[in-house]
Amino acid sequence: MIQKVKNLLLHVKFIRDYARGKNVYLDPIYIKGKNLDSNPFYLLGKTILNDTHFLKVQEQSEKERLKRPTRTDVINFLLSQIQTDSKYLEIGVRNPEDNFNLVNADKKYSVDPGIEFKSNPVDFPYTSDDFFFKLSNNEILDSDLRFDVIFIDGLHLAEQVDRDIKNSLRYIKDGGFIVLHDCNPPTEWHARELYDYFHTPAQGYWNGTTWKAFMKWRFDKSVNSCCINSDWGIGVLSKNRTVGVSIEPVNSFFEFNTFSKNRKYYLNLMDFETFKTLISN
Repeated sequence: MIQKVKNLLLHVKFIRDYARGKNVYLDPIYIKGKNLDSNPFYLLGKTILNDTHFLKVQEQSEKERLKRPTRTDVINFLLSQIQTDSKYLEIGVRNPEDNFNLVNADKKYSVDPGIEFKSNPVDFPYTSDDFFFKLSNNEILDSDLRFDVIFIDGLHLAEQVDRDIKNSLRYIKDGGFIVLHDCNPPTEWHARELYDYFHTPAQGYWNGTTWKAFMKWRFDKSVNSCCINSDWGIGVLSKNRTVGVSIEPVNSFFEFNTFSKNRKYYLNLMDFETFKTLISN
């Protein structure tokens, strides 16, 4: 009876660790006996982690992770175009060491509710919705304040990103830029809606459905837009800077495979050097 309970607990631990994306078949706790080929845990892990599709997705994750420039580089380039008194707003900071503290602006403001980073050393510990509500009511800062660059990297779900873009457009200067992270997920596994669903080939890498919100604004003639092909897709929106004209509505149901086949056109995907030339001109 005791052995049966131990075996049950072992199965529970295996399932839990596998769901968290661990390479469980390599863990000695699962490998009982010398004949690994007869061990079900080892065989399951070996089958999954050596699957051709699984390996290809992991290669794509690593390739994307190593791309340069980073979002920080792009943001600092845009801010460097401002002669004096540059103003920067970051929505979705998490750990300020990742990006916010590396941004070069005369005045910087940070917004994050602190769900993922409990110490949350930001200026405004609110959700983006609450921040913009308070800003519009003059409860914080000044509703007449306008930013040169607003960086959106909060909740990576299309509905929220769409609201963040709408609100940001109210507070961006006419010649300013809205920058978004995670607009170009390499695979559908990276574009899953649920972040915690780790037992996919993408494992802990997650871009969410930000791409859908960005694509929706690619259809809007009131803004210009493009996406820099680096750091998981760095989307850029501007009211009047000519970074890319809008397109007619396509892929109305936002099917990922259709998007993936046409991503260069849908996103106005370009390299950083091309982008810098557009801005400089």
